[in-house]
Amino acid sequence: MGKVVERFGLFLNITPIFVVIIVSFCLLEANAHEVVTNISRKSCDLFEGSWVFDNSYPLYNSTTCPFIRKEFDCIKYGKPNLDYLKYRWQPKGCVLSRFFMKRYRGKKIMYIGDSLSLNNFESLLCLLHAALPKSKFKQQINKHSVSVTFEDYGVEVILFHSNYLVDIEVVPNVGRVLKLNSIKSGEIWKQVDVLIFNTWLWYLRTDSKQQWDFVENNGTISKDMNRIEAFRIELNTWAKWVERDINTKKTKVFFSRSISHTLPVRTFILLIIKFCDFLCFTKVILMNIFGSEWGKPEVKNCFNETSPVRGSTYPSGLPIPVNIVKQVLQNMSKPIVNLLDITKLTQLRKDGHPSIYNGIHGFDCTHWCIGGVPDTWNNILYASLFPTSPKHSI
Repeated sequence: MGKVVERFGLFLNITPIFVVIIVSFCLLEANAHEVVTNISRKSCDLFEGSWVFDNSYPLYNSTTCPFIRKEFDCIKYGKPNLDYLKYRWQPKGCVLSRFFMKRYRGKKIMYIGDSLSLNNFESLLCLLHAALPKSKFKQQINKHSVSVTFEDYGVEVILFHSNYLVDIEVVPNVGRVLKLNSIKSGEIWKQVDVLIFNTWLWYLRTDSKQQWDFVENNGTISKDMNRIEAFRIELNTWAKWVERDINTKKTKVFFSRSISHTLPVRTFILLIIKFCDFLCFTKVILMNIFGSEWGKPEVKNCFNETSPVRGSTYPSGLPIPVNIVKQVLQNMSKPIVNLLDITKLTQLRKDGHPSIYNGIHGFDCTHWCIGGVPDTWNNILYASLFPTSPKHSI
């Protein structure tokens, strides 16, 4: 499996954003191994809480999961302190269940985005494999995607590679153009039951690996533009696509967001000076000085971080895209998007990155070890899909 997803390389270390569209489906009988959850929708806030050390964790033995690529396989590559596997997210007023089990039977689930989608994709595969260890599975590779099907349950999980969500096209006599108002891949996305989007990671990338030469907005092609404004435009294009093309009678729509602890301050300052006005620059600098985010300015990376930030508040606050997301969702004509707000709980997990313990011999404070934090993202996604009563397991 590691070789299958090699084409979806790892990308720039900056704060990512997740977009999640989730198609509702029938509620099947919960497996006996699922945790009965004391949960009330009036008192439960899945996104507020704290990380609790739990000796019954991790959720599964990641060394037996056949889907983890070398970049995320922290145990295999020698991460010395495994306490990062022992932390359980404890939301206010409820307890998350541990496994998904049979409720995804017969469904297609597609992750669409950059390398954080890959992180999320492989986490779900491992969770399903742990729940269905004897189920046969098959893999299939297409031009832009890779899929894994658990044949005994008819569950298909797909990764569709799209760094920007909007289209990149080669225009004759111009070059590669990022088209902020076009989403042609949407026809493919509509064919599955669950769509999980992420974007933002590549909007501040300016090096030789940038995938476009020009940007087009409303028919005007430019060499470049304010990257945060480009993200806003792209997100509005996505929102219009959701309103126009998603069948709201069968579809639940979520916008989810997450975080990485990344980018040396000097590099980030140069990027923001180039693409933002002074106000934007000031906000970014306050939020991206690494150790200063949790009161340790001497810390410059995630190496040797072995525990989460204590408490339920991240000292430096939320990243820039959060307000953009809220504005776009508020401006939608149909209230069909719910915010799956995993940003803060993920910010607290400075201990969950591969750091140097990966198979690429590089330093990674962007992505997350599997097992680890992405498993909680998928548990919260699951809990959000299935409304529960106090005696109901989720």
